[in-house]
Amino acid sequence: MKAIMVMFDSLNRHMLPPYGCDWTHAPNFTRLAERTATFDNCYAGSMPCMPARREIHTGRHNFLHRSWGPLEPFDDSMPELLKRSGVHTHLASDHPHYWEDGGATYHGRYNTWEFFRGQEGDPWKGHVADPPMPDEDVKELRLEGYRQDWVNRLYMQTEDRHSQTLTFDAGLEFLRTNHAEDRWFVQIETFDPHEPFFSHQQYKDLYPEDYAGPHFDWPDYRQVTETNAQVQHARHEYAALLSMCDQSLGRVLDAMDEHDLWRDTLLIVCTDHGLLLGEKDWWGKSVQPWYNELVHLPLFVWDPRAGIAGERREALVQTIDLAPTLLEFFGVERPADMQGSPLPVASDEPAREAGLFGIHGGHVNVTDGRYVYMRAPVSADNTPLYEHTLMPTHMRGRFSVEELSGLELAEPFTFTKGVRTIRVDGRTFFNPYRFGTLLYDLRTDPEQRAPVIDDAVELRMASLLVDLLRANDAPASQYERLGLPADGLVTAAHLLVRAQRHQAELAAEPLPRPEDFPAGRFSLRTPITALVSDPKAVEVLRTHAPTLVDTELLQTIGSTSLISLAALSGGVFPTETLRVLAEELTAL
Repeated sequence: MKAIMVMFDSLNRHMLPPYGCDWTHAPNFTRLAERTATFDNCYAGSMPCMPARREIHTGRHNFLHRSWGPLEPFDDSMPELLKRSGVHTHLASDHPHYWEDGGATYHGRYNTWEFFRGQEGDPWKGHVADPPMPDEDVKELRLEGYRQDWVNRLYMQTEDRHSQTLTFDAGLEFLRTNHAEDRWFVQIETFDPHEPFFSHQQYKDLYPEDYAGPHFDWPDYRQVTETNAQVQHARHEYAALLSMCDQSLGRVLDAMDEHDLWRDTLLIVCTDHGLLLGEKDWWGKSVQPWYNELVHLPLFVWDPRAGIAGERREALVQTIDLAPTLLEFFGVERPADMQGSPLPVASDEPAREAGLFGIHGGHVNVTDGRYVYMRAPVSADNTPLYEHTLMPTHMRGRFSVEELSGLELAEPFTFTKGVRTIRVDGRTFFNPYRFGTLLYDLRTDPEQRAPVIDDAVELRMASLLVDLLRANDAPASQYERLGLPADGLVTAAHLLVRAQRHQAELAAEPLPRPEDFPAGRFSLRTPITALVSDPKAVEVLRTHAPTLVDTELLQTIGSTSLISLAALSGGVFPTETLRVLAEELTAL
């Protein structure tokens, strides 16, 4: 028995032809759906990138206890369990987070692995002089990785040198070398179509347009302030990269045909999450609620034992089901800590009544396939919130001495194998409280445009949520943060949708576009550093936005504009304040 998992990052379900998209060029995804079972009700779990991969390894949710981080010493890793059982496991990837502090324990769980450099500002090639960069770029948050990304692009100017291509080259080399052998698992994983949407001209040509605006293939995570033409251009850039991913997928399908791997090889094609491309007036992920564009995922599975091809599956499944599926396929016993179930390819039997998903410190969400319930914190301070870990690293750095100075030892959880973790205060850059608690009926509102108030449905969904919190041995702090009972029944006193309706309505208001305001020498588009440097403009800021003038954050946000900062900060600048700022700056 053999298994292949092809994994993409930020692959949007609603942009794929098998899920109804009629304008993207992705014939190999159509071909894939004809050869596999297509799951219509697959949801993410822990997010974003490395929390999702921890679920793929462990088959259990982790976002209630931990933010972005490595595998923990007590975690059961699916590739490692396969390795111990005599299955050769191999990882080929260009996903840069694997070799950062917050992902450094994943690749070592495989027998063999190889990486390819250059994605998203990966600190790869060293150039002291600045590389060629666009004179104009819609992206305003140009941090250290922005410059490095333009360095890296110099080394990927043809498709054969692109890290995605090299990743699939390596995966296909593994297939050519080992197709006649037995008991192996290869994970071919590309960072694409994650932003920046860097692809080559032959893929851009699939989406002709008359765009004459500034460069734009890397949206900031914020509310939309761009013109309609810029939004459409960014979507085309994503689509071009998606089509490149489709081409790479086709190479895997060709190899399965060539080597007759359909006969005895499990194939899983999946992703970790999606990406908002202007839908609901948002870019990105993590800074807004986890809407279906982000968590309702594409999933395709061929199981040679079932022989199901060209059929749809309705069962509610999640990322935590991937590890149990692979272990069961190879006859490896699943650890008791693993919560997922093998994917119901053959029978489409229900795998669960409800699915849990979210990000550490954000909304805690539950869906039963029809309703989506997004539980916000009960108070504006979004506390108590703690990290529970024995691997104190963030994405690109270690926990600071200040963070660790107040650490405590927590009692063991059911999944830590009797081991105590350290507990330190958690932190989030964006507070989910401003969005309020939300309830959506996907049957009547599939695009999640109109949250409903229905006390009876909320009570049922909140009860399902509490059941899942308890099944995950959630920390007591999570119940307190969310205003839910750690013991006993959920009652009408615990409901929040109605109580938080006003803040939800305010958060749902779209941000006005800059063209809606007057403009002169200074405007809402002027970089904040330029405003602070002008003696008259700085007085306007001091009057209406005093926290901007004397903050150390100017080093980080100074290159952004007021309208972009408003889009990033979510509600810090009310519309009326923006209007006054625009009028007074224009009058200077």
